[in-house]
Amino acid sequence: MAKVKIITDSGCDISKEDEARYNIDIMCFDITLGEKTFVERKTVTNEEFFEIIDKSPELPKTSQITVLRFEEKFKECAKEGWDDVIVTVINSAGSQTYANAVLAEKNLREAGELGNTKIHIIDSHCYSLGYGYPVVEAARKLEAGQSCEMVIAFMEDWFNCCEIHIIGFNLRHMKKSGRISAAASFLGEMLSLKPVISLIDGDTQVVKKSRGEKAAVNDAVQYISERMIPETPWHILTTTAPEMEELFRKTMTKKVGYDLTMQESCGGVVACNAGPCFIGVITKGKARR
Repeated sequence: MAKVKIITDSGCDISKEDEARYNIDIMCFDITLGEKTFVERKTVTNEEFFEIIDKSPELPKTSQITVLRFEEKFKECAKEGWDDVIVTVINSAGSQTYANAVLAEKNLREAGELGNTKIHIIDSHCYSLGYGYPVVEAARKLEAGQSCEMVIAFMEDWFNCCEIHIIGFNLRHMKKSGRISAAASFLGEMLSLKPVISLIDGDTQVVKKSRGEKAAVNDAVQYISERMIPETPWHILTTTAPEMEELFRKTMTKKVGYDLTMQESCGGVVACNAGPCFIGVITKGKARR
């Protein structure tokens, strides 16, 4: 059986338990806020980071994973004798990280430093559990004996269909960051309106406007459940709204007839752009490519 390794980045937001259980190699992003630098997953917890960015007048900045870091990682994989290495990282539309991985592989391949190790680099086209879930599922499939080719096909199918929706309870940080353009153009605070924002292949749109948090949850459930393919997995990304998160989970479970597959806390990379107070919902919709 071929030796297959999975590499991703810390924006995937999978649990440390899954990381260890399936021996997933996670390359961590650096986050800078003022004069301080944090290493996601290592030097600050998600809860601590929510509090830090909520109080800070400055916006945090994330650093891409460099070509050099990828080259070092890929050479390490070749020395360890891996037959195949599956690499999937944060959406290429929002980060140079994917392009850096591609360039690193090209450099090493041309220099003859990869030997027989094959590097398969996949653009996730998404964020957070949008690629965190298929990374964990891919590891499970490999453990069960599926081939590298079958696992890559599964991941690419998911990425072709993955949809992310955000229920925004406080848009202050989103608007300041400007990275979620739909939030920047949404004017609803004075009317207590809460938006449901779609984030698909890097394109953002306000798809629902609801008066109040509970109405936003109900409207999101209705909208998302109509778009997702029946009987496919759905996941929740949590922040600092436990009551609304639980309400969404119960309402969505009742609507679709089955519970979520994965629920994890939002990490620093996503929080840098989306802020500390929202619910993220990840589902599988119709194929786009």
